[in-house]
Amino acid sequence: MKIPLTLILLFVGIYVFGQDAEIFKPNPHRRELKAVKISGNIKVDGVLDEPEWALSTGASDFIQVEPYQGKPSKFVTIVKVLFNQKYIYFGIICKDPQGKKAIMATDFARDFDYTRHDLVNLAFDTFNDNRNAIVFATNAYGVQRDLLSFDDLYYDIDWDGLWSVRTTRSDSGWVAEMAIPWKTLRYPKSDDTTRSWGFNMYRNRRLTNEISAFSPFPRIFSATHMDYAGVLTGLQPPPNATNITVDPYILASDDHYKNFGSSEPPSSLSFKYGGDLKWTVTPNAVLDLTANTDFAQADVDQEVNNTTRFNVFYPEKRQFFLENASLFGVQVTLNGDQAGGSMHYQPFNSRTIGLDTSGNPIPIVGGGRFVYRSATMNYGAMAIRQQGYDGGPPTDFFVGRFSQNFGSQDRIGGLVTLKDQPGAANIETTVDGFFRIGESNSINAIATQTTTTNTGQKGFGGIVQYFNNTNSHEIWLTESVITKNFDPEMGFISRSDVIATTPGVNYFYRGHLLPFKSFLLAYSPGILPELYYTASTGKFSEADLPVFPVWFNFKDGGFVGYGFESVRQHLTATFSPLNVNIAPGDYQYFNQQIYYSSDPSKMVNAQVTFSTGTYFNGKLIAADYKVQFAPIPYVSFQAEFNQNKFDGVGIENTTKEIDLYILQWRFALNPRLQLTGIYQKNAVNNSNSYNLRLAWEFSPLSYIYFIYNRGVNTELNAPPLIAQTENHLTFKMSFLQQF
Repeated sequence: MKIPLTLILLFVGIYVFGQDAEIFKPNPHRRELKAVKISGNIKVDGVLDEPEWALSTGASDFIQVEPYQGKPSKFVTIVKVLFNQKYIYFGIICKDPQGKKAIMATDFARDFDYTRHDLVNLAFDTFNDNRNAIVFATNAYGVQRDLLSFDDLYYDIDWDGLWSVRTTRSDSGWVAEMAIPWKTLRYPKSDDTTRSWGFNMYRNRRLTNEISAFSPFPRIFSATHMDYAGVLTGLQPPPNATNITVDPYILASDDHYKNFGSSEPPSSLSFKYGGDLKWTVTPNAVLDLTANTDFAQADVDQEVNNTTRFNVFYPEKRQFFLENASLFGVQVTLNGDQAGGSMHYQPFNSRTIGLDTSGNPIPIVGGGRFVYRSATMNYGAMAIRQQGYDGGPPTDFFVGRFSQNFGSQDRIGGLVTLKDQPGAANIETTVDGFFRIGESNSINAIATQTTTTNTGQKGFGGIVQYFNNTNSHEIWLTESVITKNFDPEMGFISRSDVIATTPGVNYFYRGHLLPFKSFLLAYSPGILPELYYTASTGKFSEADLPVFPVWFNFKDGGFVGYGFESVRQHLTATFSPLNVNIAPGDYQYFNQQIYYSSDPSKMVNAQVTFSTGTYFNGKLIAADYKVQFAPIPYVSFQAEFNQNKFDGVGIENTTKEIDLYILQWRFALNPRLQLTGIYQKNAVNNSNSYNLRLAWEFSPLSYIYFIYNRGVNTELNAPPLIAQTENHLTFKMSFLQQF
């Protein structure tokens, strides 16, 4: 498929026009915030009434990142810093003339969605390498969010650090008080008694979506772009000492099964114990060990009904594998705003360990992980032994990683994975690189060879992604080559046997011609063409041309968009989305799409995706509706209805509707005691499932859980219908201690 001349001209025109966008460079005179040493302890209660707080003059005068980059904040934020031998304390005052009435929050979930809440976000560059950051955030109710960031590109979003926070709310705004142990903030050895770290902080006043920062950064970047950070001075961290964390658990479960026939597992009452150990060998090196690893408390996967030719990627939710996931999780994929193209390749995907292809747990005997990070190099290794299941043998998994940093934010690296069973092994060898060219341009590249020993089969997967980001546009080009025999058994690939070219552009206009400026933030049209050939034959496979001529972002965080898409497909084998069989052949079809989101921070908020048009040899209406009701932050309900309505599609000219219902709820007494649940009903296999979890964090990162899971699947192949049911009731207690 040739890209039309008008499309090329539009790309060039948008690119040239966008060169005026302001991407300012980091200020060489970095803003400073002084920490003050104290001898006593601070009671973390959200009330800054200890006399020690008066010793810190703190910092205010924050600068807007959104919506008016570079302007002074309209709302006063003050941050103060104290420390003693055990903790570094932060007192943050968020003033607001509307007081408590202005505070927005929709739930008490840890690692909450930052777009829905008032929050303050602290980022530390403890190694002063301008690349890595450790982040702690809280909303106005003391709910915690923390993560690790690397090159403002890879993020360990679900990493949970050991720290505490309390907040108070009043008619003048809200106050956050944090205590972060020095042991949680890893830092290099030094002979200097007083040190300075890279530091930045931003506040989101969610009612008006004003984001203001201690040290300003371009709105196209995040606060973890640490070369824009300020400096936290006057620190006197204690010498690095023994830093060991143990997290043992005990578990009891009661499991019942019905109507599984000869393969029915026996009902049983069982007991289990195990745990994790973390040893910070040096400030740069960490060893993690796990035995009888258990993830009973992990969130269940939300079901997805997929009508595309791409595999669905499910995120990792198990805590052991989330630690340092970004080191091993090098990948090329879509950005959060859907930029980058549909190809997704990740050489190592931890969900290939301890889970079957349906997401059901497989027992893990144990394993370990060692990670070393520094300003110049990073390396690590992980080894896990998985117990045999379904009559199969045990499986050993290994992943090794090395990367070398150079320049301001450039990196090259390698990765090796090994999945080993008796008589068969799958090996991946990978080289990768990330290169930032100036402030706006970057290249991310991965190349992998896979080898399967019992068959001798070898395959290659390579992907290169270029991005140009400014305040007015993002332009990308992703090129992929995935051979037919490419088989990354410990990785994830969204599509095999393909040569893909996926360019695109999104444009962000905030100029004087934008109408309705009282509620419109930007006009953001986009074009996202994608072209696919079959790698093994070189023949055409698929061409998509999505165009979004209408897309408006609202100042309240919502959006509305309209797009249309022309699709050509060449199928060489039967394709069966949602059990609808489509014959090989050539197809051309067209659909239209509508997207809408209201302000996600409101008590009642909604998101809608609706598509209608032709689909292969028939028609398809696909819709997804989400509604959240959060009358108070302590109570939240979210309902989702996903519908795929086929009309005359496939070999049998199938006309049917496949519905998926998901209901989630959360009741919180406070951020540490919560009852959560999810119910899912899917017409694909006439299944429904429940998950209930009562969680009490009785001490930081120490939990008591009561978990109930029920699953019902009905076989549809022949009458009478047989409902297979399974019920699991679990009690688990974990107790984390740091030495």
